[in-house]
Amino acid sequence: MGETAQPMTKRPKEPQIRILRISDYNRVYTLWRRTEGIGLNESDKREAIALFLRRNPNLSLVATAGSRIVGTILCGHDGRRGYLHHLAVAPARRRSGLGRTLVGICLEKLHSEGIPKCNLFLFASNTAGNAFWRRIGWNVRSDLRLVQRNTADSCRSCRTSC
Repeated sequence: MGETAQPMTKRPKEPQIRILRISDYNRVYTLWRRTEGIGLNESDKREAIALFLRRNPNLSLVATAGSRIVGTILCGHDGRRGYLHHLAVAPARRRSGLGRTLVGICLEKLHSEGIPKCNLFLFASNTAGNAFWRRIGWNVRSDLRLVQRNTADSCRSCRTSC
């Protein structure tokens, strides 16, 4: 007798892209920590990321291969402008289009929410990051400067100087 052909099971195409959940935090943070050009601080603690995800539901993404997170991006907006943070792709998955895909999905989501433009923060010294963003069509605004202040400090000084 001949062998019975086994039905072929289709493996899902990897990586799979889905919404980032706070339960992904530890694996996402590990990827961020291992990615050159990403600066982490108090705004990247679990509680701060949970707040960001609640304020910006269904916008941030992870890319998974099996149980591993191989890419991630934070995406949000303030009602006027979109913001991308911490795009990270595992080294073995770089130059595969995954970063471009994550960015594209985020831009589509922002557009569907009526957000016409998107900004991001990038260290000037991040050579690979600068090259990536320029390669996919982003422009550096030389007419703007990032100006920042710690909110706890500004609350104390504002009460005395305002």
